[in-house]
Amino acid sequence: MQALIFDVDGTLADTETVHLQAFNAAFAEVGLDWFWDEALYTRLLKVAGGKERLLHYWHVADLDEADGASVNDAVHAIKTRHYAARVRDGGLPFRPGIARLIAEAEAAAIPVAIATTTTPADLDALLQTPFGPAWRTRFAAICDAGTNHMKKPSPDVYLDVLRQLGLKSADCIAFEDSANGLRAARAAGVPTVVTTTAYTSQDNFDGALAVLPHLGEPHALIPSSVPDEQPGWVDLATLRHWHLHALTEVA
Repeated sequence: MQALIFDVDGTLADTETVHLQAFNAAFAEVGLDWFWDEALYTRLLKVAGGKERLLHYWHVADLDEADGASVNDAVHAIKTRHYAARVRDGGLPFRPGIARLIAEAEAAAIPVAIATTTTPADLDALLQTPFGPAWRTRFAAICDAGTNHMKKPSPDVYLDVLRQLGLKSADCIAFEDSANGLRAARAAGVPTVVTTTAYTSQDNFDGALAVLPHLGEPHALIPSSVPDEQPGWVDLATLRHWHLHALTEVA
């Protein structure tokens, strides 16, 4: 296990509720009589990418596609502004275990990378608070919507990260929260740990190394889905054990 690769939305932080609030704020600002509730947004999350989600909904609502194409970029830009304001003003904490595991990896000289198809602006808004303006220096590789336009479940963003790291897929472990993310990582050959959210808990995660509610902290034990593992938090030793188990199964 030579590197850790993290998805962002839903994985590093529980961002989807904030994205939903930002979408609804953008709709109100431009005068669209749309309102996405959590149940609808959970279904829309099956469509990867914010702009793609907007166009899909425009089509489902049976509105003029020419109009949809003309307003999509503007609505998404306004949504991004609302998202950034919400994240920067109140902050959005990492999910349990994320900061701890990144710190453990840094202390062990294990590179940490990001594989996401969210926008660079959304990344800046989320990661400047915990890591400061120079947050990009904390990661050995960063691939996002600015470097790769193919959305998950396409494996392209993972393949780009692997090229930047100079590592083989089997050398790494990925962290995802959704079925689309798991499919992307597995299509690139990267063993994957899934931490579910309220929006993804019903997804199919066949092929994951483990499926957990979060990575846990020493004071908050979590059950493991891996046989013969004791309940606890996920640390580097746990990941090495799972990684070795995955490689043994492949062999």
